[in-house]
Amino acid sequence: MNVAELSYRIVTSRSGGPGGQNVNKVETRVTIEVDVDALPLDDAQKQRVREKLAGRINKDGVLRVTSQAERSQLANRDRALARLEELLDDALAEEKPRKKTRPSRASRRARLEAKKRRSETKRLRTTID
Repeated sequence: MNVAELSYRIVTSRSGGPGGQNVNKVETRVTIEVDVDALPLDDAQKQRVREKLAGRINKDGVLRVTSQAERSQLANRDRALARLEELLDDALAEEKPRKKTRPSRASRRARLEAKKRRSETKRLRTTID
């Protein structure tokens, strides 16, 4: 999903951690807030986003992404937008259904042989009366 077509709100605040005067004066942390209901998606896709990103969406239905890794506000904004795009793409990706498989005869035989070898090793470690 292209974040350029989204309507979002950018909130800046002071970043934590070491950094001296720059951290104490400049608001470099960037939080991007997107209303899930305002996303240009159909209802089924919005529901998928709500389910997959439930931990990031507050009770008002606002998805929040924060970045404070960089020293500049612009770099943190770009990073947060990229993360938002990545999160939405991952949430909207269709999961293909799992195909049932059975272990091959050779793999079953190898598993049982390994169990027998391990059992024998442990049996040999026991004390003899």
